[in-house]
Amino acid sequence: MIPKPAQYLLRFDDLCPSMSRNRWLRFLPQILEFGIQPILAVIPDNQDPELQVDDPVPDFWPQMRTMEAAGATIGLHGYRHLCASEGTSLLPFHRISEFAGLPEETQREWISAGLGILRGHGLNPRIWVAPRHGFDSATLRALRKEGIGMISDGLARVPFTRSGITWIPQQLWGPLEKTGGVWTILLHANTAPDSLMRELEIFVRQHAAQFTSVDRVIAESPLGQLGLGERLVEAAALLRLKQRQIVKRFIYRT
Repeated sequence: MIPKPAQYLLRFDDLCPSMSRNRWLRFLPQILEFGIQPILAVIPDNQDPELQVDDPVPDFWPQMRTMEAAGATIGLHGYRHLCASEGTSLLPFHRISEFAGLPEETQREWISAGLGILRGHGLNPRIWVAPRHGFDSATLRALRKEGIGMISDGLARVPFTRSGITWIPQQLWGPLEKTGGVWTILLHANTAPDSLMRELEIFVRQHAAQFTSVDRVIAESPLGQLGLGERLVEAAALLRLKQRQIVKRFIYRT
């Protein structure tokens, strides 16, 4: 049974010292005013030139520590955000990724290095956020071995456990009202248009009481394997995703 009303999580991806500071700062007033406790997906050692927008700001790491102390959850957002592997991901969002398809030993080495960097900055990363949603079974095994038991991904309507990992689904890329379930809204602060920021502000004001945190979701959700109904919902969402990817590839080739 899906609980009502719906609950919402905010997740911010591609956070790193060289991101667009001004664009990121647009979201902070809403987070502070409404006490939002988001998932902060932090890149440990950003080497992606597309994310080297500004000169590294010295207060990035202190700001992440302050937000974590206020209830935000730190996500390990890959390692260097260099997506060059064409391995098959468990979720078919993109054709290339940073991790999927690489040997498990390499993946574990990168995960361990990334955790070490974030912890060295005084953060406590507790959830995995794969760049481009790219991860495979080897990634999950490496995460378990490194003590990370949660990921932010998947297309079900409720959190669940699979392969020894707790999945907190991420299904939205903008504010959208739902009638039940737990819904993670993913935002890329570097590229989010002003229109999306305004939509989010209106949505948060209307649904402030429905925004939750990772800790509350874990505490309140009856975690376990998905029931038949939710498995069908997940399968249908994955099918729609695959169909969209096939169409995109066809258009690209023609």
